[in-house]
Parts: sequence; C-alpha cells; structure tokens
Amino acid sequence: MPVASVFRAAPFRATDHRPLLPEICVLAVAAVLITLGTAGPVPALAVVALAGAAASTLAGVRLSRLTLGPDAPPAGPSVGRLARRRAAGPRRAAALLHAAVVTAGLTAAVLPLASAGYRPAAAVAGLVGTAALLGGGLFSLPHRARPSVQAHLRRLLDQAVPGVCLVLTAWLLLPYAGVAAPVRLVVAVALGLLAVDALAASTGADRDSGTARCRGGAASTLFALVLLAALPAGPAAGRAALLAVPPLVVGVLLVAAGVRQVAQATPTRQAPLRWPRAVLPPVAVVIAVGHQLQAGLLPDRTAVLLALAMVPPLVVRELFGAAATSTDGPAAIEPGPVPSAVAIESGPGPSAAAAAIEPGGSAGRVALLRALAARPEPVCGALLVVDLHLTELPGRLVRDDVAAEAVRRARAVAADEDEVFDLAGSGLAVVSGSGPVLAYALGARLLTALSRPYEVSGAVLRSRPSVGLAELGRGRPEDLFRQADLARRRAAQLGRDRVEWYDAYLEEQLVRRLDLERELPGAVARGELDLVYQPVLGLADRAPVGTEALLRWRNPVLGTVFPAELLPVAEDLDIVGELGVWVLDRACRQLADWTVGGRRLWMAVNVTTRELTSPDFVPRTAAVLEAYGVGADQLVIEVAEPKVAAELPTVVARLAGLRSMGIRTALDDFRAEHASLAQLRRLPIDLLKVGPEVATASGDPHRPLLDVVVTVAERLGLEVVAEELESAHQVEGAHRAGCRYGQGFELARPATAERVEAYFEEFPSTSR
Repeated sequence: MPVASVFRAAPFRATDHRPLLPEICVLAVAAVLITLGTAGPVPALAVVALAGAAASTLAGVRLSRLTLGPDAPPAGPSVGRLARRRAAGPRRAAALLHAAVVTAGLTAAVLPLASAGYRPAAAVAGLVGTAALLGGGLFSLPHRARPSVQAHLRRLLDQAVPGVCLVLTAWLLLPYAGVAAPVRLVVAVALGLLAVDALAASTGADRDSGTARCRGGAASTLFALVLLAALPAGPAAGRAALLAVPPLVVGVLLVAAGVRQVAQATPTRQAPLRWPRAVLPPVAVVIAVGHQLQAGLLPDRTAVLLALAMVPPLVVRELFGAAATSTDGPAAIEPGPVPSAVAIESGPGPSAAAAAIEPGGSAGRVALLRALAARPEPVCGALLVVDLHLTELPGRLVRDDVAAEAVRRARAVAADEDEVFDLAGSGLAVVSGSGPVLAYALGARLLTALSRPYEVSGAVLRSRPSVGLAELGRGRPEDLFRQADLARRRAAQLGRDRVEWYDAYLEEQLVRRLDLERELPGAVARGELDLVYQPVLGLADRAPVGTEALLRWRNPVLGTVFPAELLPVAEDLDIVGELGVWVLDRACRQLADWTVGGRRLWMAVNVTTRELTSPDFVPRTAAVLEAYGVGADQLVIEVAEPKVAAELPTVVARLAGLRSMGIRTALDDFRAEHASLAQLRRLPIDLLKVGPEVATASGDPHRPLLDVVVTVAERLGLEVVAEELESAHQVEGAHRAGCRYGQGFELARPATAERVEAYFEEFPSTSR
C-alpha cells in the first residue's frame, strides 16, 4: 500500500473499478432480452420488466449492504455534530438511493401487469417517486466545495448547446403519435436535459468519483422512466419501449457502484473529456435529421426553433467572456519582481531544482507581461509556457547557453508574428495569435524541437519539456501567466513530454489542496483524527484473530477526508511522522482496552518507510507498548513492499530490531514479482499480505499464482494474509490456496471500536 493501511481510505483501493461477476451477468441477460424483444418472441414491456427487475434487485442488494455496514465517527466530545453528520452522509445516501432503485425496478415490473389505460399513470407515479428519492440521495452525498457563481454560470453556458442538441434529437427521433405538442415538448426537454447531465457527469473532471457516477446513474435511470411514461398507451408503443432498457439497467447499477465508491475513497481529479460533449450531441442531431429526411418528413416549426435556440447560448457565452475580460482589464505592470505561480508539484528533488526560477528570471516575465498587456483588442490567441527540465544540472554558464539555443529553436518553429520570451533559466514562453487548434500544434512542435539533445560547451544535455497552454483574453496578464504555468505544471505531473491546456478544474484542485494544507496542521491537537478497525479472520473457522487500524480525518469544514487526499499533503508538510505517532498510540490504547476484556487479538499498524527507518522508531514503539501494558506479540508492524527497496538495509535492521522485542512484522502489498520474491528472503517478517491481483494473476493456468506465493511463504516460515477479499469466490480461493488468514468486505467491514467490539461478542472464544 502507498504508505500505510492506517492511512488507507478503506481496505479496497478506489482505483479498482473492475465490474463484478453479478453485474456482468445482469448486463448479459439484459442484452439477451433486448435481442429477444427486437426479434419478437418476448413482448417489449416484458423485456423492460425483467431487465429492470434484475438490475434493480442487484443494485438494491449492493446498496442495502452499504446502508448497514459503513464506518461512522465516534460519538465522543472530540468530534463535533457537523463532522458526525457529514460522516453519516454516505449511509443516509445509500438508504435513499436503495429505495430509489427499488422504486424504479417496481415501476418497470408493474407496467406489463397494468392495463393499457393505466400504464402512463403508473409510469408517471414511479417516475415522481424515483426522482424524489434520487434527489434526496444525491443531496446527501459528499460534495466538493461549491464553485463560484462565475464558474457555475460558465458551466451552464458550456452545457447549453449540447443540451439543446439533445432536446432536438429527442423531439425528432422518439415516437409520439397522438401525443399533444406541448406534452411532447416537455418530454423532449426532460430527456435532453437528463441526457446532457449524464454526459457531463461521465466526462467531467470528477468522472471517476463516486458522486459523479451516482449522478450519471440517476440521470440515466430517470431518462428511462421518462421515456416509459411518455410512450403512448397500448400496442402503439411497440418496440420503442426497448429503448428504455439500456439506460435503466446501466443507471441503477451505476448508482450502486457510485455509492460503494463514495464509501471507499476520494479519487484524484482528471482533465475533463471535451470531445464527447463537443462531438456526440451534434452527431445525434445529424442522425435525427437524416432519419426524418429518409422517412420523407421535413423538420417542423418546433424543430427549427430548437435549432435556432442553439445560437443564444453561444452569444451569451462570448459576451460573458468579454465582460470578464473588460472587468478584470489589463493592469499596469510595474517593474520589479513578479510573484511566481503557486507550486502544485510535490517534494524536492532534481525536477524541482531544474524548474527553479533564477533571480534574473523575473526580468523575462516582466517583458512577457508587458507584451500581454499591450496586445490590441480584441485579445485572442494563446500563451504557451515551456519548462525545459534538463535531466542533468549543469553550471550557470551552460544553462545560459542551453536557454539561448532553446529560444532559437522556439523561434524557428513559431510563426513570424509570434513572440518568444526567455524566462532566464527556467524555460521560455510563446505568445501566439493562433486559435486553439493551431496553438496546440505549436506546442507539439515545441516539444519535438526542444527535446533534441543540446551540444553546448563540450557537453551533451537532454531535456524533457512540458508545455502549458492558456487562451488569451480572459483576465489580467498575471492571471494568464498563472493559468498557463498551472497547465505546464500539470503536464509535468503527468510525466512530461506533453502539452496540457489550462482548465478551471486546475484552480479548483489547487483551492482544495490549499484547504487541506491549511486545515491539516493541528488536526491531532484539535482531536479530529479517528481510527476505525477492520477485523482479520481465520479462513478455517471464520473467527477473528486480529484487526487492522485505518485512519480517518473528520474535519468540520472538509468533512471526512480519506488518506488518498490526506497523505500527499501530509508528506509535503512533513507531518506524516506526527500522524504515525498518534496512530500507534491510539491503536495500542484500544488494543489494551480489548485485552482487559479478556480478548487476545493482534493489532496491525502500518508505517511509512521514512517512519520505520527513523532512529527512534524501535525504542519509541517499545515505550508505547510498555505504557499501555500490551504484549509485544499483539502488535503487528506493517510496511508496504513497493517502498522498502530504496532503503532495504535500514529496513531490514529496523524489522529485525522489532522482532527481537517480540513484535511481529508484516510485508504489505506484496506484488509477487521476481524482484519481490528475491527481496522476500532478506526481510525479517512474520506475515505476508497479498491482494486479489495475486490471487487472480497466473502465468501457469494449472497453478494459480497465489499457490506459488503460499508455497514460497511456507518455505520461509511465513503466514499469508489474503486481503481485499470482496466475494465468497475470492475467500474460498484464498482458503484453498493455503492462506491462513483473510481480510476484506466479504468477511468484515471497517467499523468504529464500539461496533467491532460488538462484533467480537459473537465470538466468545476470540483469541490469537
């Protein structure tokens, strides 16, 4: 694991989005039913009922487990009411969304049973109930910080044209024989808005988040129910009802998957996908118009008005951008130092040193900012900021020669009217009058030209440049430079040798990061940290033998923060050690309380490699055990396998010191690669923890890889713990392979100490 299990968001990695077998089976059944309904043997409404019932039943089961099983913050005075309410949000959301998918499934199941005259009324009633429950559930989910009014308005304008396109598509394509024009328009508007909302959720910067998946699933589900409610009564509906099956099935499954992901972790944000929103709605309109013309029909007045309705959002968006530009206005640029952009890269090292701005670099930026301020109105074009990132760190004179050569190469690939600025050792900038497409092409040419080796002063140096792009005309010169520099830093974070556009999500990400950096220091003193515990069970008798401590940060402002966000910030602030000290102390104190109650369990606490290799770690751990009267063999110190190679000799020494005191040690996140197997023989450990990727991967189909790992572990005298077990199939496979212990949602979920203690009451003989 990246740093420590105590720092994990949950026992399952949020990046693992592989569909489970039941979901695959439901999707396959739905596909077969649609085929049968299209061919004729099965009535269309029966297909809707069967597919909807299957999908909603599975989604309901998933959501009911989430409703009953998530961890919650303790009820002590150290955690405020607001924090407890925020932490309970996912559970409340799961309950409401569970009711919503059940209502949607019942609606689909009732339609074939209702008489033709009552079907629309039944569909409308189910639609209203489902919409209310979905709205309440989505409102209860955790949300990011609310965007500014300006950002919110810009998003609405960005989605307006795709929304009108999809409304027009619904008006032209769907069968509305005998339906009044106003009703038809209302239905088309509802379908178009729901479709564009689902598209926005699946292509936005947060598309991998649980909240976005829930939102997309809710929109798809409501899309299907609106379609069913709008279809004409009786046999006139025909096979058109089959159009509701895919969004209904996919929608309810997405809702369940989204809530499950919300309960696990907070994923990182990504660059939004622009091409689906720019391409799919117009293509849908072209297909709809082509279908109309092929049928011998001409677009009616409403279709023409809807087509014309695409123009005002475009005009308003341009006026909005122009107003923002005129409001901000180019500010006067005074000579002297100019503040650099806020860094979002983490950690020191050669990359940060190579990107550091020399003292003289501000003179180059001042010239750039003056040039931006002096461009005539209307301002158009793009600003490109380039970081050379030399792979070696030469002397100052050599760096100056490289910078001069880089500027020469940039001028060679840029247009005659483009301006190139030397940023004095940190890179260069290009102000181009080209539009977005040509500006991106210029960025690609810059990458090619600047990546070639530099032969200067008898040395050959290589560069891995990053290019950031920002459109001109939407703010002050300082803001434009900051935007392009943020995009450049994003390109560097993603691996360099690439061009990245500035997007508002970069600003939001930075604000979120600053909030975390502001709130995290002092979290220990304010009593905002909390531990939950996940039992470890013996696979032979399914009795608990120990627990693993998992960290939660319950912040009244930010809500419950999971370690996917917490740890990178803590590492940059150099307070991971402080958090680790608190975790070890709190875990041992809880273990002492359980031991007084007559239970003999172990407590697993993960530590970072930096924490483990600190000189005082072993004596400090011994002091904590002595302070709480906990037996040394009841503590398990885990370290992540991918992190130990860099400091292997020191790690071996520290683990040996722990074992000499009787403390057990474990290697977490074992990958079963050749280097890992060779390294395993050197590490003084007692337990080996493997994830499901080891259980499912195999080079020999006749012998699973997990069997090989267990065999090697037995020869080395190690016991194997299979973690992240999500299904009964995985549990059984781990047991057959010889794993002695298991851990995962299928066996027991993480919970507060009180809930875990109640769980232990079911096993009176719980012992090591």
